[in-house]
Amino acid sequence: MNYYYRFILLFVVLMVGLSAHAQEESTVADSVSTQKDSLVQALLGQIQDLQMQSIMMREQLEKSGEAARDDSLRLARRKSRIDSLRNITPGAPLIVEGDTLFILYNRRGGITPEARVEDLHDKIMEIGTSMTLFTDSIYLFDADFTTDIMAGDELLMSITDYDALWQNKTRQELAAAYRTIIDTKIQQLHAEYGLKRKLIGVLYVIGSMVVLGLLIWATNYFYRHWRYRLLRKLLRRTRPLTIKDYEVLNLHRQGIVFLTGFNVLRYLIIMMLLFIFVPMFFAAFPETKSFTYTIFGYVWNPFVSILKSIVGFLPNFFRIIVIILCFRYLVKGLHYLMNEIGSGNLKISGFYADWAQPTYLILRVLCYSFMIVMIWPLLPSSDSQVFQGVSVFIGLIISLGSSSIIGNVMAGMVMTYMRPFHVGDFIKYGDTEGFVIEKTVLVTRIRTRKNDVITIPNANLMTSQTTNYTFSAHNYGVIVHTKVTIGYDMPWQQIRDLLLDAAAKTPYLQKKPEAFVRITSLDDFYVEYEINAYTRRSDLLSNIYSELHQNILDSFHSNGVEIMSPHIFAHRNDLELQIPKQKAEG
Repeated sequence: MNYYYRFILLFVVLMVGLSAHAQEESTVADSVSTQKDSLVQALLGQIQDLQMQSIMMREQLEKSGEAARDDSLRLARRKSRIDSLRNITPGAPLIVEGDTLFILYNRRGGITPEARVEDLHDKIMEIGTSMTLFTDSIYLFDADFTTDIMAGDELLMSITDYDALWQNKTRQELAAAYRTIIDTKIQQLHAEYGLKRKLIGVLYVIGSMVVLGLLIWATNYFYRHWRYRLLRKLLRRTRPLTIKDYEVLNLHRQGIVFLTGFNVLRYLIIMMLLFIFVPMFFAAFPETKSFTYTIFGYVWNPFVSILKSIVGFLPNFFRIIVIILCFRYLVKGLHYLMNEIGSGNLKISGFYADWAQPTYLILRVLCYSFMIVMIWPLLPSSDSQVFQGVSVFIGLIISLGSSSIIGNVMAGMVMTYMRPFHVGDFIKYGDTEGFVIEKTVLVTRIRTRKNDVITIPNANLMTSQTTNYTFSAHNYGVIVHTKVTIGYDMPWQQIRDLLLDAAAKTPYLQKKPEAFVRITSLDDFYVEYEINAYTRRSDLLSNIYSELHQNILDSFHSNGVEIMSPHIFAHRNDLELQIPKQKAEG
């Protein structure tokens, strides 16, 4: 463009010179011809030079126009490419306090957009959270190739033409928009984090502490001055809590429970006050406000989680209730049926009355076990690996630690249906004889004739032989038997009669069937006789044996029969009969 103006100026000068020359020719017609020719030649040379400059200027103008057109086309193509890149380029957002201010896409020299945003964020936070009462004004500084956003003497960021190109704005427009956004955010941060806000927070904390102290003092005052008053009023209106004949809570215990509960309530109120006010102290300052939500979250989040779990568990809870009610009434029906069988009101062929109670216990265990199996999948977290692992661990411990218990239980159940004896029967287990006084699932207790109570595991009874004297006495009669050995010099008929006579004099021995004597052995030096008699009083066996032995002695001695059978003797010589003298004299 400068060449164009110079060409016009030269053309004007030439026209002025030509007009002046023409006037000079008209006024001085008779000038010297040599001077005229030289002047004309000089003017023609200048015109040629101007024409050459005009051609060159025209060529330059043509080149400048082409360059401008090329620049405009290049700019259009660049904008098109940037528009397509903007759709796939996320950019680096400037986020301050959760607020997205703007997005940078372009690098600044070797600095990435992310680094530019991070540096700008730190500067904004430093200025906005400063403790000064006032902040420096944000202004623009326009340079040749950049527009800088300044805060006092500090450079916040530089806006380039490429940044403006990414936003479809001019550099100055984009810089002005960013300046307004940054200035607004700094003012907001200063209002939130500035010295004024800190002073207000301190006053707020002091006031909250005063209120908290007053509330705690009021709680303790009410507790100290009203606990005994309320206790006296409560005890005047209450009565001892009893269940049947057992006094669960008398008035003294009720007073202790009330005072303990009242004290616990006091501490709960103080803890609740601390839980409310302590987070408020942190909420007074923006730097610690997030900690407030953390403290509330420690209690609120578990509470919400538990509440959601309870609400989600309600459908399964109602199913569990229905299952429990169904099995409860089923067990009640079985209990009624077994009571009728046990009392004899209902008789079932082949099912004894004493089977009713153990059968009811077995069926009840089976019903409750099946009920637990149905309820188990409905429990919360029943499908979790931890829950399943704990269940397996507990089951393993029970199975390993209760093998003997299970064996006794199974033996007790088997003996219940085998019916080898009942409570009150007189039995013999090994060398132990006694009355059965108790039968449980695990053990059986026997009282001997010496009133010693012996506890025997059911598994031992199951694997050993037992003798039930009561059953035999009731159905057949127990045979009481004892043996004596007499020499070959005594006739067996006499010995038989003496033994039968002794049995006839013994109480509780039956006349029918009759007693009988057996010769059980013919040894080298004596004959073995055995007296057998029937009785139905198995509970008096020890007394019956004692009476029978006494009667045998009396019977033999009164008839001069010696109960002595030495293995070797040739002659008695002068040895007297081995019987009491009064019996021998008689």
